[in-house]
Formats: sequence, structure tokens, C-alpha cells
Amino acid sequence: MRLLLDTAVFIFAAEAPERFSKRAASFLANPENTLELSAVSVAEIAIKSSRGKLAFSHESVRETVGDIQARLLPFTAAHASQLFSLPSHHKDPFDRQIISQALAEGIAVVTPDESFRLYAGVKVIW
Repeated sequence: MRLLLDTAVFIFAAEAPERFSKRAASFLANPENTLELSAVSVAEIAIKSSRGKLAFSHESVRETVGDIQARLLPFTAAHASQLFSLPSHHKDPFDRQIISQALAEGIAVVTPDESFRLYAGVKVIW
């Protein structure tokens, strides 16, 4: 199963894996699942790091991607097009892009953010 990691989940993986729910930890540890990190999450981390809101370097992102054996998922025009029909349940533009990717790709999102559940068709694992 392909699993798209929310930015918070990626940060938890690097800094505080004990924050995972038991269910999420089980899915993340299953070697049959493919973990994916959105390019949107990398941009979010970079922007927040440059503003002093996160202490995460480019090297930290690369190391964590390798440690958890995640694939990077590019943000494509098809993903962006999905935003046109996305209801505005969630105001965070980064999360909206991750939601649009999950819908366009037909993959589940691992996130503690309850707002993701408001979107029809988004399977949330937490």
C-alpha cells in the first residue's frame, strides 16, 4: 500500500516517533507499504526552517528520507488541478496540496490532522 506522509508525521519520524499512534506506527513499520513524502512537505520544511519555525536542515530531510526509506512524490500539474475542486475545509495551503495529491494519486495519508477526514475520498491513517 502506498502511504503519503503528512509533514508532521515526517517530522515525528525524525524527532519523536513515540508520537505516532499505534495504528500509524504499525502501518509505517510494515515493509509491504511504500512510504512517500510530498515535495510539498520538503518545501514546507524549508520555508519554516528559513523563518526559524523549525530546526531542520536540508541534510536532515535527506537523512530522514533515507532512514525511513521514503520516496519523494513530485507535485504535478494533475495534483495542482485537483485543488480547483477541493472544498475549503482546511485553510493550510501545504495541507491542501497534500490532500490534492492523495486524491489525485488515490493513496492514503498518514496524519494526526483530523481536518483531512473532512475530504470525501481521502483515506486517513492515524
